[in-house]
Amino acid sequence: MPQLRVAVVGAGIAGLVLAAALRRAGIDCHVYEQAPHLTEVGAGVQLAPNATRLLHRLGLRDRLRAVAVAPGAIEMRRFDDATLLQRTPLGDVCHRRFGAPYYTVHRADLQAGLLSVVAADRVHLGARLVAVTQGGDEARLHLADGATVAADLVVGADGIHSVVREQIVTDAPRYSGQTIYRGLVPAHRVPFLLADPAVRLWFGPDKHVVSYPVSAGRQVSFGATVPAADWREESWTARGDPAALAAAYAGWHPDVTRLIAAADRVSRWALHDRDGINRLGAGRVVVIGDAAHPMLPFQAQGANQAVEDAVVLARCLAEAGPAGLAAAVRRYEEVRLPRVTELQRRSRANARTFHLGDGDAQRRRDTAAQLTSGLDQHEWLFAYDADHATTTVGSS
Repeated sequence: MPQLRVAVVGAGIAGLVLAAALRRAGIDCHVYEQAPHLTEVGAGVQLAPNATRLLHRLGLRDRLRAVAVAPGAIEMRRFDDATLLQRTPLGDVCHRRFGAPYYTVHRADLQAGLLSVVAADRVHLGARLVAVTQGGDEARLHLADGATVAADLVVGADGIHSVVREQIVTDAPRYSGQTIYRGLVPAHRVPFLLADPAVRLWFGPDKHVVSYPVSAGRQVSFGATVPAADWREESWTARGDPAALAAAYAGWHPDVTRLIAAADRVSRWALHDRDGINRLGAGRVVVIGDAAHPMLPFQAQGANQAVEDAVVLARCLAEAGPAGLAAAVRRYEEVRLPRVTELQRRSRANARTFHLGDGDAQRRRDTAAQLTSGLDQHEWLFAYDADHATTTVGSS
């Protein structure tokens, strides 16, 4: 039986998890990344049990344990007096219930771990995709240097501005009206956040802040949203103005203002998503991660859903075999679309809920939050096992 040729576009979390999952399934693939070097960019990532159980199976258990932090809880607080609105226990309680930990990790540490389980000669850097064509029994990548790559299946893991997605649907990113400042602070500068390591969120009118430790507790990652009609740049390296960020959060709780003041530099990123689509493949192309369902970061599930996508797609391909490529893509869509569509909806809804001004709606939100503390509300999200989804979802 001929070997399936898979070309993955993008060496972010989605693309590298897919490469690792395909390798586990005995399917060879090559990854094409436009960046000439994989550098330490970005900030923190929250990895929930629905993703960590999969990463453990791919060989990252020890690596994650060494570089990640297992926070004790997720805490949601008011912006001005830090009144606790909701507390979701994590740590050992979460690990026992779902069989996998909740981790916070630096994005670069996660990427390095994934690269360690993907053969180095399968990742091609400086390979910028300009177009995809399909014809006959193959698809072709057309790269900026004039090279072409033929494959049985092209997988777009190339982010919200995906070139591969254009083979499936003609649409455009939607600007949320929000930007996010991201920063990393040495832990010794914010000891008041490390005595009880947690994911902390502070909600206020038009804005919110989230922070958590990363890098085995050596740094604290934070993200702070600011509404802006005129900032559309999306780049991990786009510099933000720390003074402007501090001014935007003047009057917030001292834990917030001290955290922001401790950052020497911040990046600024315009927050976009896209409307949901009713298919994830066309012909010999398919999309995963942000190329498929870019989400606003208000459910902390973007990276987690990319991991799930990759594992489900790899399993669908392994179960169908080379002759069943079309069926594999259809099964991937059937398994993934209902879940990611709902999470896109929830993420958009939280863009409003997180940023309510003081008033009746805010008080209803806070009361509901206090009544739903605990892990029960996360069962649907955290208990999901993508390795088993192809045999359980839609099979009844």
